[in-house]
Amino acid sequence: MCRWIAYVGDAVFLETFVALPRQSLVAQSHHARESRTDVNGDGFGIGWYGERARPGIFRDIRPAWSDENLLSISHQVRSRLFFAHVRASTGTASTRANCHPFSLGSWMFMHNGQIGGYSKIKRRIEQMIPDHLYEHRHGSTDSEALFLLLLANGLDSGPAEAVRRTLSAVRGVMVEAGVEEPLRVTAAFTKGGPIYAVRYASDDAPPTLYTRPSDDREGFLVVSEPLDDARDGWQAVPPQTVLTVSAAMVSGLPLAL
Repeated sequence: MCRWIAYVGDAVFLETFVALPRQSLVAQSHHARESRTDVNGDGFGIGWYGERARPGIFRDIRPAWSDENLLSISHQVRSRLFFAHVRASTGTASTRANCHPFSLGSWMFMHNGQIGGYSKIKRRIEQMIPDHLYEHRHGSTDSEALFLLLLANGLDSGPAEAVRRTLSAVRGVMVEAGVEEPLRVTAAFTKGGPIYAVRYASDDAPPTLYTRPSDDREGFLVVSEPLDDARDGWQAVPPQTVLTVSAAMVSGLPLAL
């Protein structure tokens, strides 16, 4: 399983959370504590918003712990809203196009989890993506397919409803195909304003997800696992929840499929 962090608030250097904490995302790339896979070395990516509407994206297939360019960019770039992700492949190739975050227009998306039995139902999942969005399908992951389906299901007009429609449709395909493996999703997406995040599983083992206010500035973090040894302040996101996260607050809605 992958690890990721999302931040919104006062502008900070990316390294503040990507590289500097004891259990930073770079540290999690070679020793995650709450993941099914200890090592997340199948590529990484960062995405951030600056002066323009579209996010900047930097992705590569090298492990995060061994990429000096990631450390350099994280040291220099300051942003009020950014995503960072380290990847553990669930079966698709280690290519730049398969690394997170994904972006289209002003939207940015990243994901941890999997669509159970994806190799069996991949064609049926992709057939649900409209042509005008499918032309932006550059990789082969279930994560990118989920992103495009969210856009197809009304992400611009209602994020929570788009999540419900997308996961319901995917779950329906899985049931129809007789897939017994679970659908598990923790994902974050944004258009440069609030961050939306979801924690969901069709079984009783959703991937972990936490939130916490930033220590010394206005802002909030959403993370796969805490960035330090102190658990004070970290709040576990309940399963089957869609979050809206701003610099000042976190609110959640139950997700019922």
